Amino acid sequence: MLWLAVTQEKNVNILDYMKDNFIILDGGMGTLLQEAGLQPGELPERWNVTHPEEIVRIQKAYFDAGSNVVLANTFGANGLKFDDEELEKLINAAFDNARRARSESSSKKEMFIALDIGSLGKLLKPYGDYEFEDAVAMYAKTVRYGVKAGADLIFIETMNDSYDTKAALLAAKENSSLPVFVSNAYGSDGKLMTGATPAAMVAMLEGMHADAIGANCSLGPDQLIGVMEEYIKYASVPVLLKPNAGLPRTENGKTVYDVFPPEFADSVEKLMEKGVRIVGGCCGTTPDYIRAVSEKADKLKPVLLTDKNLSVVSSYTHAVIFGHSPILIGERINPTGKKRFQQALRENDIDYILGEGLKQQDAGVQVLDVNVGLPEIDEPAMLINVVKELQAVSDLPLQLDTTDTVAMEAGLRAYNGKAMVNSVNGKEEVMEAVFPLVAKYGGFVVALTLDEDGIPDNAEKRIEIAKKIISKAAEYGIAKKDLIFDPLAMTISADTKAALATMKAVHGIRHGLGVNTSLGVSNVSFGLPVRNIITSTFFALCLEEGLSAAIMNPYSTEMMNVYYAFRALHDMDENCMDYISYTDKLPAMVPAGSQAAAAKGTAGGTPADASNAVDKPATSELQTAIVRGLKEKTGHLTKELLKDSKPLEIIQNEVIPALNTVGEQFEKKKVYLPQLLMAADAAKAAFEEVKLVMAESEDGGAPTRCPFVIATVHGDIHDIGKNIVKLILENYGFAVSDLGKDVPEQAIVDEVIRLHAPLVGLSALMTTTVPAMEETIKLLREQAPWAKVCVGGAVLTQEYADSIGADRYCRDAMETVRYAEEVEAELNK
Repeated sequence: MLWLAVTQEKNVNILDYMKDNFIILDGGMGTLLQEAGLQPGELPERWNVTHPEEIVRIQKAYFDAGSNVVLANTFGANGLKFDDEELEKLINAAFDNARRARSESSSKKEMFIALDIGSLGKLLKPYGDYEFEDAVAMYAKTVRYGVKAGADLIFIETMNDSYDTKAALLAAKENSSLPVFVSNAYGSDGKLMTGATPAAMVAMLEGMHADAIGANCSLGPDQLIGVMEEYIKYASVPVLLKPNAGLPRTENGKTVYDVFPPEFADSVEKLMEKGVRIVGGCCGTTPDYIRAVSEKADKLKPVLLTDKNLSVVSSYTHAVIFGHSPILIGERINPTGKKRFQQALRENDIDYILGEGLKQQDAGVQVLDVNVGLPEIDEPAMLINVVKELQAVSDLPLQLDTTDTVAMEAGLRAYNGKAMVNSVNGKEEVMEAVFPLVAKYGGFVVALTLDEDGIPDNAEKRIEIAKKIISKAAEYGIAKKDLIFDPLAMTISADTKAALATMKAVHGIRHGLGVNTSLGVSNVSFGLPVRNIITSTFFALCLEEGLSAAIMNPYSTEMMNVYYAFRALHDMDENCMDYISYTDKLPAMVPAGSQAAAAKGTAGGTPADASNAVDKPATSELQTAIVRGLKEKTGHLTKELLKDSKPLEIIQNEVIPALNTVGEQFEKKKVYLPQLLMAADAAKAAFEEVKLVMAESEDGGAPTRCPFVIATVHGDIHDIGKNIVKLILENYGFAVSDLGKDVPEQAIVDEVIRLHAPLVGLSALMTTTVPAMEETIKLLREQAPWAKVCVGGAVLTQEYADSIGADRYCRDAMETVRYAEEVEAELNK
C-alpha cells in the first residue's frame, strides 16, 4: 500500500504541543457508522477489517475538519468481546485505517492517533461481581496491543465509575509510557454513576499522573458547564471536554440530536475561554461540529495552565482539601491498646471493624485512619479486605496506616480514590521504599520528623528533617502539596518542654515551609490523670499554631468542643451553623446521668455511643444494619428475629422499610449507588435467612411479585445498569428473569410470552445499539401487546424513549422499582 510509505512521522510529542495550543479531538464514530450501514447488534470494531474504507473515510473527514487527535476505532475492543487473536487483528487494522486517514488528509495541523478505550461494562466488587485485578488485566491486554500497533497516546473515555477508571489508568501506566488522557461520563447531577464528584476524580487521576482529564458523553456542552467549571477549579493538568450534540431523539427511524454545529461550537468556545484546553465531540457530533469548534479555537489563545497547589485526598465520592479548615482523622481503627479490636482482627470480625468506622463517621470525622497491623496476621491481605469493606459502607477517605510496605502497596492498589499514607520519615531506606509507591498510585503522605538519629528534642532539628523529606520527595515527582508533616507529640509527663517543642515545630513547618501539619494529639497526655483536659488544651494551642489535621478520638467531648469552637472563632463556619448543629446534639453525646462524664471525657479509652451523635430516623437495629450495608450483622439479626417473629412480618416490617429508607435517600441524592447496592446486598442476607425458614414451612418459600423480564439489547455487552436494576427489583420481591447481555430481539419476546410477564426492562449504553432496542419494542408490541416496556441507559432520555415506543424511561434502579410497583398496582385492581 502506497500510503504506508508516506505515513506521517511523529516528531512532535502531544504533551509538548498542547503546552501552547488547543487540542482538537474528533467527534462521534457510532453515529456515522450507523449512517454507513452498521446493523443493530453488529460490533463496530469488526468494521476495521470488513469495512476499512468506511472507517478511513470517517477518520479522514475528522482530520480534514481540524482534528489534531483521531481515536482509533477501538472503543469496545477488549477481551470480553473478542478472543486474543481477533482482538490483536482488529486493533492492528484500526491503526492501519487511522494512519491511512492521516496520510490522505489535507490538513496541515499536527495529527495524532489515540488508542480508544471504553469501559468493560462491568461493575467491580464490592458493588458488582468483577474483580478489580481482572479488570486491570483485561484493559492491559488492549493497551499492549495498542502500543504495539503504534498508538501516539491512550484515550480512556466514557467511564462512569471511579474504580473502573482507576483499573484502566493503572493498566495504561503499567503497560506503556504513552501519554494518557482520561474522560468520565457524568450525569445531570454532576456526578458519576457511583457518586464521584469532579473534584474526587481530579484528586485520584492527578495522583496517578493522568496527562489530561475531563468529561465526555451523556450530556450536551451546556449541561456540562458545572462539571467543567469544577475541573478547571481543581485541576492542575489540561482539562478536556467531549460532549454530545445535546439530547437524542428519533425522527423517521433515525437518531438525531437537538444541538447543531454553530450552537455547539459557541457553547464549547465559552468553556475554552474559561480554561478547557482539549475539545471535541461525542454522540451525535460529526465533522461539521468539529470544523466549527476548530474555527473557534483558531481565534483563541489557551488559558495559561496553573498548579492549583491543593492538598487533597478523596474517596469514591468526594474530595477533602487540607489547609483551610482543620481536618479530623478518626483514630479508632487501630489495635494499639485495644484488646477488643485485636480480637476482631484475629477472628476476622469485619463487622466490628466496620462498626468502628461508621461510629466515627457519625461523630464527625472527615478521614478514617486504618491500622490493622498485628504480628500474627497477614497484614497485606487484611488491609486489602478492610479497605474494600470499609469503602463499601462508608464514603470517607481513608488513611492507610502501616509500616509494612507490602501492605502499603496492596492497600494503595485496592483503594478507590486518593488515600492518605501513614507514613514516611527522614530515614533514607524508608523514603526509598515509600515514595515510589506514592508516585505510582498517588497519595497524601504523612511525614514524621524523625530520622536515623531518632526524634529530635527541639523544633529546629525537626524542621531540618522536614526539609530533607521535601527534597527527597521531589526526586520522585512528589510535590510539597502531597506531604503533611507530623512533628510528633511527645508526652509531657516525661518531658515538660515536649509540648512546646512540638508546637514550635508545627508553626515553623506550616508557616515557614508552607506545608500542612498533622498530629496524634493524645500522646501528649500519656501517663497523666484526666487526660482529656491536657489533650484538648494542647489541641487548641496546636490549632492556633497552624495545625492542619489531627488523628484523634472523636468520642471525646472536649476534643470536639475545641474543634467546633475553633472553627467558629476563626471564621471557618458560616453563620456558626456547624457549631450550632453540634451543640444541639451535645446531650446525646454525653452518657446519661453523668455530670462527671462531661467534664472527664473519654480519654481513658471507652467511647460513648457515637451512633447517637447524628440525627437518624427511629428504626430497629435490623433496619439500621440494612441501611448501613452490614451483611453479616443483617443475617445474624434476622436469624435472631425469626425465633419470635413470622417471616412475612420481618420482610414487611423490617426489610422493605429499610430498603425504602435507602431508596428515598438515593432519589433525593443524599446517598449514591454504592450505598444503595450495599443496602440491597445486606437485605439479600435477610431474605436468605427468611427463605430458609419458609422453605421448611407449608408455604414452601418466600412470596414473589409479578414477573419482570430484563436484558441488555442485542449488540451491547454493557450490563452494569441492568445488573443493578435486577438486584434492586429482586430485593423488592419481583420475579426477575435476567436474560443477560447481547440478547437477540426475538429471545426477549419469547421469554415475555413464556412468562406472560407484564413488565420488560431493556438496557443499552451505546447509540449503536439503540436501534436493537427499538426493534425489540416493535416485536413486543406485535407479539406481547400486554407487556409494559421500560428502558434505561446513558444515551436515553424520556423523549428518546417515547420516540422508540417505550412506555417509560427509567433513569435509575429506584425509578424502575417505582414504575414496576405502579404497573403491578394497576394489575391488582
